Amino acid sequence: MSPSRRTVIGGVIGGAAAAALPFVAFRDQPGSTEARATPDPGFTRIANQAALPAQFSLPLKFPPVLRPTRTDGTTDYYTVTAREANLTILPGMSTRVFSYEGSFPGPTIEARSGRRVVVTTTNQLPVPTVTHLHGGHTPAESDGYATDLILPVGGWPVAPAHRGHSGHGAVMAGAVTQGTRDYVYPNQQRAATLWYHDHRMDFTGPQVWRGLAGFYIVRDGVDDALPLPDGDRELPLMIMDRSFDANGQFTYPSADPTLHQPGLTVNPNGVQGDVILVNGVPWPFHEVKQAKYRLRLLNASNARRYRVSLSPDPSGGGEPFTQIGSDGGLLAAPQPMSSIYMVPGERFDVIVDFSKYAAGTKVVMTNSLGDGSTKQVMQFRVTGPASDSSQIPAQLSTVERLDPARAVRTRTFNLLSTRRDGKEVHVINDRMFSTDHIMADPRLGTIEIWEFRSSTHHPVHVHLNPFQVIGRGGGLEPEDAGWKDTVRLTPNNTVRVVMRFDDYAGKYMLHCHNLEHEDMAMMANFQVS
Repeated sequence: MSPSRRTVIGGVIGGAAAAALPFVAFRDQPGSTEARATPDPGFTRIANQAALPAQFSLPLKFPPVLRPTRTDGTTDYYTVTAREANLTILPGMSTRVFSYEGSFPGPTIEARSGRRVVVTTTNQLPVPTVTHLHGGHTPAESDGYATDLILPVGGWPVAPAHRGHSGHGAVMAGAVTQGTRDYVYPNQQRAATLWYHDHRMDFTGPQVWRGLAGFYIVRDGVDDALPLPDGDRELPLMIMDRSFDANGQFTYPSADPTLHQPGLTVNPNGVQGDVILVNGVPWPFHEVKQAKYRLRLLNASNARRYRVSLSPDPSGGGEPFTQIGSDGGLLAAPQPMSSIYMVPGERFDVIVDFSKYAAGTKVVMTNSLGDGSTKQVMQFRVTGPASDSSQIPAQLSTVERLDPARAVRTRTFNLLSTRRDGKEVHVINDRMFSTDHIMADPRLGTIEIWEFRSSTHHPVHVHLNPFQVIGRGGGLEPEDAGWKDTVRLTPNNTVRVVMRFDDYAGKYMLHCHNLEHEDMAMMANFQVS
């Protein structure tokens, strides 16, 4: 099958920030299955002020699939411009967004495993940007290190060094370019659902919130050969939460709305909104035939966690579906699920068989970790019969198992959210992030075990290499299966992963993918040599 086998193409939407931000602090519902095991400061919930459409009243849309500007024997070349755009996300309102190519989510890039992609990115935004290919096995110079900035084409008045959030270590400029940068992605990796997003030091939270995110889907012959649903029955679904002011602009609690200086006006434990968007559409519906569909699920929220399930009863449920893939591509074998717990940055590939529902049935994707308006995600409307030759094979792929006994070293990373000098801080191994401190120094070709410990909820993302989860206090979770690049940590718990450092030397990052924690210095460097 060709890289263009997906035929669902559309355009969507995004937002800009405002200054006056009503908010409330909240916790998970005490009765939920994932209520916090220990007290924590709570996230900041931004209260929506705009008139909203009724849930399930707007059709789902899909980001456009970007086409190469040229190709040669080894490489596909793309051009992407980051720029502001006015788009419609709420009926009758225009929202100012930070966009890639004028859409939110940004356009989807479809790549082939083993075939190089070069993305020439031009920054026409009023602020610097950095693009990170999340899940990409990428040379360091194209990984999107947080200070490898693309400055605006019109220049940037702020000095290249500043003190970060909460006064953490000096942030020195990295490989800064003016206006344009080439990102080179070799795609020497398995087929998988990746995504690209802004990674600017101290400003990832507000700049992703304003719209800088898009799908990057890698395909290969193994995935193509399987009789899985494809074409218009393959649905990339980017799930996120936002809130709006009365004029339809995204609201975010930046201390400096121009994003020249870092900081928040509220508790920096994580920002959440009242409105659930899927591909930029609030609580959409999508018509499906009585057939199997492949859903590529991505939690692109700044801080919100989801436990999604499907039910014809909008009050809840847990109808069975099948997980076939994770962050790093296909599992070895399918696994039945009734719900999936998704932390920010995670992806899950699932098959839903809508043939078991009568025509006219409305199947709702719910979120048991939500409350009020955030308990529903989207709706599927079953329209009628269709021919369906797709199947879910008993074996999906061969997944190499890394042997923990071959690990040359075990490292421990303690993630702690605490207060110091009256300020909320987020640290790893008791250190706030500094661009010049190396916390780990793995060697190329070696295997290591990394142990993550946490005082509260933290989704941990490691750049460069996928890993396999080999241990978790209380036992492994179904969502731990397969190759991962983002893992869920829960309060007072430990997760052990094993990884091999292949192909690329250089400085990379690991960090919490709660974007407010990341911006508040919960990051660390590792240097591969």
